[in-house]
Parts: sequence; structure tokens; C-alpha cells
Amino acid sequence: MKRKISDLSLTVLTWFFSAVTFAALLFLIGYILVKGIPNLSLSLFAWEYNSENVSLLPAMITTVIMVILSLLVAVPLGLFTAIYLVEYASRGNRLVKLVRVTAETLSGIPSIVYGLFGMLFFVTALGWGFSLLAGTLTLSVMILPLIMQTAEESLKSVPDAFREGSFGLGAGRLRTVFKIVLPSAAPGILAGVILAVGRIVGETAALIYTSGTVAKVPTMFSSGRTLAVHMYALSREGLYTGQAYATAAVLLVVVVGINALSAALAKQIGRG
Repeated sequence: MKRKISDLSLTVLTWFFSAVTFAALLFLIGYILVKGIPNLSLSLFAWEYNSENVSLLPAMITTVIMVILSLLVAVPLGLFTAIYLVEYASRGNRLVKLVRVTAETLSGIPSIVYGLFGMLFFVTALGWGFSLLAGTLTLSVMILPLIMQTAEESLKSVPDAFREGSFGLGAGRLRTVFKIVLPSAAPGILAGVILAVGRIVGETAALIYTSGTVAKVPTMFSSGRTLAVHMYALSREGLYTGQAYATAAVLLVVVVGINALSAALAKQIGRG
């Protein structure tokens, strides 16, 4: 009898907190859309930014460029590091332990610290100034532990029987990793990439100190702002609150679109 009461209580609590979380999420999304959609206009999508149209198009283009470049740097590094730790490194290796502890430590550091590091190293020491390249490399360093950890856990989740079967058929370790292990771990790896994309798109503190806040489509060595920085700049000025809400709505749509595309890709790879 006590066990039934305990199970019922846990079930009720689970449903209650799930409903509260879901309701809070719906409220946030609804609030952003209700406040943002009425302020959308064609002038917000003008090619060049000025004080009259406060266009978000340059920031949107910069965001897409920043996401692509950051992933191009961080994903190969994180993925191949995870492959080495799981598939090649011997158990009990001190280097492996050091890398894992370092990754866990870096994943808990606030983004403002990454911004200060990027400013001191990329902006000042290397002399790149506020630039797209400085912001991209700072974000790459920031998301690298996340990608490495999720990739490592995904590789660990692949059953050893897959590897043993491949070895038994005469395949080498490299072929086994790329033909058997990686396709099986792809959904989990892509889940980590989705989380990394969300962190890139929503980042402000690290980019203010590295890529700057200039509202134009940047080159590699010029300053530019992402949608999150654009929204922060508009709300800070206090003159374009409506446009800031509109930017938040567009940012929400961009994030949902990227996540949906990544989830569909992960599902397709999982079927294959």
C-alpha cells in the first residue's frame, strides 16, 4: 500500500513539474512572439543599417557566418579528440584524465571569461582588433569542451559488439571507427552540435569584447555584431525597444529553424 502511494506521489510530482516547465516555455515563446511580431517591418531587413531603420539583416548574416566558421573550427577538433580518447588512448592514461578534467573545468567557465581571454589574446596580443575572426575563434574555444564531451559520451554508448564484429571481419581500427562507430554515434554527436549552435547564437558577452558591435556585414578582420548583440545594443539604448523585441522574435525563429534542421539531419543519419 505504501509503495502504491509513493509511486502515485512520484507520478503526480513528475506530471506537475513537467506541466510547469512546459507552461513556462510556452509563456516565454508566446511573450516574445506577441511583443516582437507587431514590430516587424520591411525596414528591419534593409541591407544597410542606419539609425532610422535599425536593420537586423547585417546581424543575421553575421550570425550565420559566425555559426558556420565556429563549427568548422570546433567540431573537427572536438570530434577527433573524442575519437582518440575513446578509441585509441589506453585506459588509465594520465593524459586522458588531464584532458577530461580540463574539458569539465572549461565547460563551467562563464562566457565573460572567454570574452576577456579573446580580447587579451586575439584582439590585443595578436593585433587582430575587434574582428569576425577574433569572435569566431573565441566562440570555438568556448564550445569545444561541449562538443568534445558529447562526442565522447556518444562514442562510449556504441556497443563493443559493433567493434568486435568489425574487427572479426578483418576491418582495421580506422575503418571501424569511420564506418561503424561514427555512424552509430552520429545522432548523439549532432545533439551536441545543436547545443553548441544554441550557445553561439545566444552569446553576447564574449562577442562584445572580441567581434565588437559594428552593425554591418563584416570581413574576417573587421567588426560585426550578431543578432544577440544587436538585440542587446538596441535594448540598451532604450530608443528601439520595439525593434529589440522584433529581433528577439527573429532570433527565436532562427534558433528553432537550425535545431529543426539539425534534428532532421540526425534522424536521417540514424535511419541510414
